[in-house]
Amino acid sequence: MSIKSHIPNLITLLNLLSGVIAVFYAVFGQLELAGVFVVIGIVFDFFDGFSARILHVQGDLGKQLDSLADMVTSGVVPGIILFQLLLRATSNSSIESVFQLESFEIIPFIGFLVILASAYRLAKFNIDTRQSDSFIGLPTPANTLIIISLPWIIAFSNLEFFTSIFSNVYFLIALTLICSYLLNAEIPLFALKFKNFSWKDNEYKFVFLGTSIVMLVTIQFIAIPLIILLYVLVSVWNNKRSK
Repeated sequence: MSIKSHIPNLITLLNLLSGVIAVFYAVFGQLELAGVFVVIGIVFDFFDGFSARILHVQGDLGKQLDSLADMVTSGVVPGIILFQLLLRATSNSSIESVFQLESFEIIPFIGFLVILASAYRLAKFNIDTRQSDSFIGLPTPANTLIIISLPWIIAFSNLEFFTSIFSNVYFLIALTLICSYLLNAEIPLFALKFKNFSWKDNEYKFVFLGTSIVMLVTIQFIAIPLIILLYVLVSVWNNKRSK
């Protein structure tokens, strides 16, 4: 086995390492920093598949390893972040309060539903032959970007409207349920893979990317959940147009 065949798996392991570090920070309430390491992991997640295609070393080992790494970076971490946000919304206390019976709250554990939904989605993805060129249901990295953006918006946004909503327990519960559903919903979503760069074949992808860049520049962190929502809406629109 040549050295180049190990390169994609090494990048996947860097994704896993980033996810483990993110878990550490998320457990201790450093949610903004946990989100940074999640983004680093997602970047590695993109480049492991990209390098495997470029080097022509795609295989079953890499596919399984990729899902295991994603389960941590894009499954466990967002679940812990939702847990922490729900804990703050219900009792305004730290994770240590979970171990005190007099202040125990069951609501924060609802956030862990995202972990279960992510595990089911990743397992289904590995055996679903329909998802080679597109996705059925929201990919775990996209779902994770929604969740990790919340602490950034709460911490760095000057708009009180958004910070109050994203700190609301009912909003967080609803978001958990919606994200868990979208991960496994039978909704075809386009993948950002280009067979060519012609406008005719990739019109909706170029529009999506251009709009996303403008939104990130203008409204920054608030743009992240809106971009994922736009991604779903553009996919639904494109599906109807194709039919």
